[in-house]
This record gives sequence, C-alpha cells and structure tokens, in this order.
Amino acid sequence: MSEPNELPVLQAEGRVLSTLESDGSRRWLHPRLSRGPLWRRRRIVAYALVAVYTLLPFIKIGGRPAIQLDIWNSRFALFGFEFRPTDLELLAVFGLMVFLGIFFATAVLGRVWCGWACPQTIYLEFVFRPIERLFTGTTGKGGKPKKEVAGWRIVAMYVTFLLICWHLANTFLAYFVGVDALNEWIWTQPPWKHPGAFALVAFVTGLMLFDFCYWREQLCIIGCPYGRFQSVMLDRSSLIVGYDPNRGEPRGRGRDREAKGLGDCVDCHLCVEVCPTGIDIRDGLQLECVNCTQCIDACNTVMQRVGKPEGLIRYSSQAGLDGEPNRLVRPRLVAYSGVIALLAVLFIVLLSGRQAFDVTLLRGLGRPYAVTETGAIENLVRAKLVNRSEEERVYRIEPVEPMSLRFESDVELTIAAGESVTEPLHLIAPPEEFIEGSGRVEATLRFIDSTGETIERSYTLFGPARPPGAGGAKP
Repeated sequence: MSEPNELPVLQAEGRVLSTLESDGSRRWLHPRLSRGPLWRRRRIVAYALVAVYTLLPFIKIGGRPAIQLDIWNSRFALFGFEFRPTDLELLAVFGLMVFLGIFFATAVLGRVWCGWACPQTIYLEFVFRPIERLFTGTTGKGGKPKKEVAGWRIVAMYVTFLLICWHLANTFLAYFVGVDALNEWIWTQPPWKHPGAFALVAFVTGLMLFDFCYWREQLCIIGCPYGRFQSVMLDRSSLIVGYDPNRGEPRGRGRDREAKGLGDCVDCHLCVEVCPTGIDIRDGLQLECVNCTQCIDACNTVMQRVGKPEGLIRYSSQAGLDGEPNRLVRPRLVAYSGVIALLAVLFIVLLSGRQAFDVTLLRGLGRPYAVTETGAIENLVRAKLVNRSEEERVYRIEPVEPMSLRFESDVELTIAAGESVTEPLHLIAPPEEFIEGSGRVEATLRFIDSTGETIERSYTLFGPARPPGAGGAKP
C-alpha cells in the first residue's frame, strides 16, 4: 500500500515576524544597550514622564485634582476645569482636538510618541529591562542574561516587578477615585470594604506583570494599532528613523572598502542587536519600528571607529533618504492645522460662555401628574444643580411662567464647590391652565445663585385636558 503524498511545507523568505522563529516558536529578544547621546536624552525624558505620571494625581488646581476621570460621579477634572455630562459639546470638541493633534504630530514627527513618550516604551526600556539586567547580569557587552543565575536573584527580581506593578496599578486607580479616597482605602480600610477597587488594582497589577514580564515588545508589534495607523498618517516628508542605502550599500566587511566599491555599512549587525523590537532597520520603513533611536546611537559609534561620518542611520524622511527635498508646507498639515485652529476657537468660545452652575430638569418617577385635594394639578420634577465654581453657593428656585404656577414650598439649596444636588420639586398649577393647553403647559423656572447669576429652564407640565370631575378620570 502506497504512502500518502506528503505536501511540501512552504518556507518564508526571511523572518515573517521579528518575535517568531522559523518554526513558529517565540523568539525572545534581549536587546543590547547603546548608551549614546540620544539614549541619554530619552532617559531624561522618560524619568521626567514617570515623575509626572506618579505625581499628577497628587497635584490640585483650584481645589480639584489636576487630572481625574471620576466615572462614579460623572465628572472629569482637567487642569482646574471640571466637565460633566452636560458639557457634551465641550468634551466633543476637546476630543476632536486631541485626535487631530495626534494626527498632526504624527504627520510631522512620525512615531516620536512611541519612542519617547509611550508608557510601554518608557517603563519597559527604562524601568523593567534595567532592573532585569541588574539582577540577572548580562553576557559580555550584550543584553542577553547570563545562563546561570542564582535562584534568589530571580525571586528578588520578580518581587521587585510585582511591587512596581502594584504601585503603577494604584497610581492608575488614583486617576479615577482621587488620592484621598485611595489613601483611605489602602491605609485605613480592609480590602473587603471596597472590593471593586481592590479587584481593579489586582487585575491591573496582573495585567502589567503579564505585559512587562512576558508580552513585552509584542504589545508594540501585535497588540498596538498605532503602528498600522502610521501608513495613513505618515507621508514622504514625515520624520522617521531610517537607513541611507545610497551611502551604505553595498554593505560588507574588510579593508580597502573604496577599492572594493563597498558602502559605509560594515554589516556589523549592531543596529539589529540593539533594536528592542528585533528588526533590521536596513530593510526600510517597518511598522515594528518604534523610533527609539537605539540603532542611530549604535551606528554612529561604529562610524566613529571606522572613520566615517555619522548619520548612516539617522532621523530623516523617506523623501530625504531618496535625496529629495522635504516639504514643510503640505496639504495634510494645512488641513490639520486649520481644523485644529477652528476647534480651538470654538472650544474657547464655549468655555468662556459656560456659566458657574448648570441645571438639568428631569421628569419625576411614577405618574405624570397628580390631582391634589383642592383640585390643583401637581407635577413632580427633579432638578439637578451642579456648582462649577470654586466656592460654596446658595441657590434659589422660583417659577416664572405661567403666572399661576407655584411650588409646594419655597426652595433654597446650598451646594459645596464642585458638587451637585438633585432636588425634587413639586410644581402646582390650577387645572384651567391645562384645559387651554390640551393637557400640556410649557412652564419656565428660574434658578438664581448667591452671586446673582441666573439660568432659566423650560419644562412641559402634564395635566387633564378637562377639569377633574367633568367626565375625565383622575390619573
């Protein structure tokens, strides 16, 4: 009996993914560190951003956190300003400005965010990898850990990683609940008093451990969509980290390079060894490149040794590497900047016109209206008042129209700075108002704060189209 024909296995030319071996197994990357001038600048920026991320929840401006997304109380604090769901227009304009600003920055500076400011890059390359090198050591001048590492060093390393991730998770939670609540939960209350927050911290801690201990550069290569977006946000004049093939090719080793017709690239592969995503920058623009500039520092060091000018790998653009001039003024940049400018003007206008308090009227729960013992029509309204000012204020509420409209009792509210109160209002009107309005009456309420600032809101009152007892049933 003949053996079944075996299908040939197709082999890809070269590596399909920088973190995969040819057999599909994980290729673990241990990039060599090049301590060049760009790396030193990135280190300063990285530690400054780590300090900002850690300290920002503790900074208060006007009595509010510098940044806080309070989901439970539906408010967003941003550098002294507070936004609530009633500020939907402001939040929409601000969000559009942020997104277009990212598009503009990417079109001009390329993936500078990935290499210089992304938390994944900062913490992996300037916190976790240095700690790993400290505990495990490295082989020679490379980045590979030693094969024989004492067990206590491994345990100590992962305990350190756990503490850092726990700190990052608590800092992350502080952006949502505030440092005051977080300190109380950590130092004065057991976890079962706030199980939701404790579960969130535990989950984020575990997620960060998985990311920084195992997933690592694969988040940039596989998980993050930003590298794929660059194809639509970059153009030929956008800043990139690139290899100059006109100067470097043909690459090769040995002396008498000019006589052999070789380029400046000595094919030392140092640019590949230092790359945190494991790519070869000489293959051209790739989505795995995060513009970390490690290959620039490494290549410049080699160029100094062989007596060649620096810049074989450099900050440039696709046009610049092809010998074409860079275009500073481009249709894409003009469009981005124009729309951002219009949105900025609109945001300033909306922000300057925003009052110190806001009012939202909500219909009461249950029946649309009720008939009192005297035959009057009563509507229940819920008035939500938000004090946006930085001081406590007193608010009065009075009916404006119709003239016969009154409250069951006088209403006066005291609201602390930045707080909100929902007050039930019992609006009473004679049945004659509804007969003329076919069961509906447009009412106007006036809200006045202690400084004299006034807001008027309209509200539709419901009632019987005929007076009670005239053939209509009481609701």
